[in-house]
Amino acid sequence: MSATAENPPTASVATATVVATAVAAIEERVTARVITDDPLYRKIPVALRFAPAEPLAVRIVFPAGLSPEGTDNEWVFPRALLEAGLQAPTGTGDVRVWPCGRVQAVVEFHSPEGVAVIQFDIAALRRFLRRTNASVTRQA
Repeated sequence: MSATAENPPTASVATATVVATAVAAIEERVTARVITDDPLYRKIPVALRFAPAEPLAVRIVFPAGLSPEGTDNEWVFPRALLEAGLQAPTGTGDVRVWPCGRVQAVVEFHSPEGVAVIQFDIAALRRFLRRTNASVTRQA
């Protein structure tokens, strides 16, 4: 069967239009540091995710190896909280964010199991937020 028979010209044009206007999800892989009482910190891979269907939210996903259940641990919280926390301490609930010096930011996660304190490079978080902001602007 030829490509033309499978995809008539009118269907191809319509498909191309949908693809051109669709906004893809954003994922950025970064390395973060788990902050503990131990003088040596532990580096971990983290995924920063943004879905255009939820333009006000971001997700931080920790690998399954860090979870007692052996599953990815995903935190969803307002994108505005992450943005504001790069400038000044922000948050009073399960997620708190604050700058730590000029090049680091700390994200603190509270759950019934305890508290995790994770340090990120501010440049990586800003790059991710720039991409999410550009995505939201394209949707509008």
